[in-house]
Amino acid sequence: MTPRFGRENMRLGGILTAMVTPFGRDGQLDEDAAVRLMQHLLENGSDGLVISGTTGESPTLTDDEKLRLWELAVAETPDDATIVAGTGTYDTRHSVELTERATEIGVDAMLVVTPYYNRPNRRGIKAHFEKVAAATDRPIVVYNIPSRTGTDIPNDLLAELGAIENVAAVKQARYDDMQPIEGLDLLAGNDDVLARVMDMGGTGGILVASHLVGREMRRIIDEPDHRQEIEDGLRDLYRALTVTTNPIPIKTALQLAGHDVGGLRLPLVEASEEERTAIREALERHKLLAGVP
Repeated sequence: MTPRFGRENMRLGGILTAMVTPFGRDGQLDEDAAVRLMQHLLENGSDGLVISGTTGESPTLTDDEKLRLWELAVAETPDDATIVAGTGTYDTRHSVELTERATEIGVDAMLVVTPYYNRPNRRGIKAHFEKVAAATDRPIVVYNIPSRTGTDIPNDLLAELGAIENVAAVKQARYDDMQPIEGLDLLAGNDDVLARVMDMGGTGGILVASHLVGREMRRIIDEPDHRQEIEDGLRDLYRALTVTTNPIPIKTALQLAGHDVGGLRLPLVEASEEERTAIREALERHKLLAGVP
């Protein structure tokens, strides 16, 4: 199936929200709530969505649930919205299979995390991305997040990955030695580095706070002269959304803001009272609490 934003447009950027996965009271995927959230995000600053990434609780989603979410995203959102499917796992064969299925469904790009737990060496990392990239004609976003995978892809290896056909961008979720890489669009992987990434020539970010302040984060991209001022005004919210493991804070925040996204799947647990208070106070400062003018 043809990607909706066009194979000729390989550049990835703007505000790409790493969407949470809504669950019902029974803990099952809530399709109606997922569609409502997709549409809300795209109407409030997001240029596209990352579906079944870390924030979407991908480790506890079944393959069928991932496929269904991708189908809904393709069918229920405007054609100019970029839909990125999180297809990466620590198993190359499984990643290839998910990438093939996502391509058939018609998503626009794939987010592929560095293999975690088994932590391959440089040659293994490169072979992994070569195999996955060969399974699709869509852009591949390399997801470098050392805090979760235990592996940091150095810049010279990222440049090698950028030479692989279809590997088009890197979601950079590390803070040290972050720089543009030839052959790869640079995407902020953490909310609080979006301004920095844009200043160094990046194209956007895969973000979490954009669930709540997508329009403001869009201004960080669109208004370079005010970029730092806008980011400084959001830092307290960014901090509140990192009081414990993602996506616990953002799901808590969305519930407090009036969005029906349900709970979390074990081993993730609900926010503590202390964590919930910190999140609530940040939302109150930004006038984001449900029912508060």
